[in-house]
Amino acid sequence: MGEVNEPRSECPINAAIEVFGDRWTLIVLRDIVFGDRRYFRELQAGSLEGIASNILADRLKRLLASGLLTREDARAGQRARYSLTEPAIQLVPVFAQLGSWGLRHRPTSRALRARALLLEEGGPALWQEFMDELRREHLGSDLPVRSPTVRERLNAAHRAASS
Repeated sequence: MGEVNEPRSECPINAAIEVFGDRWTLIVLRDIVFGDRRYFRELQAGSLEGIASNILADRLKRLLASGLLTREDARAGQRARYSLTEPAIQLVPVFAQLGSWGLRHRPTSRALRARALLLEEGGPALWQEFMDELRREHLGSDLPVRSPTVRERLNAAHRAASS
């Protein structure tokens, strides 16, 4: 697995940036969290930003080493599936806030901003509901299921904005 280096300082912001502060790591996590892409090929094929396979492989190794992902060992002929850990699931509010900032300060497309708007409008209650869904899907939690799920609502908002 990847190596975890000593931090440059004990600052909490630095500690976070050292784990996911490069240009690809949060994008890989975004695609697992929001796109429900759990396999290498899904992550690469579904990448809006066109991540190269060597970069994706490196970021997945780093995320495993930092404890943000786990990987099911695959037998011969099977694909390895990645799952979020609790620390990664707790990034949902960070993604929501980054999306809100991007909505206000960067050019975005109507279709791609729909999910960020829904997360912003839903606030912490929606974020918690989504984190509970992710806990069920990735950690096997037996938290209750609400219908429609947050992911279904996010995808519906995206489809509506795309049409």
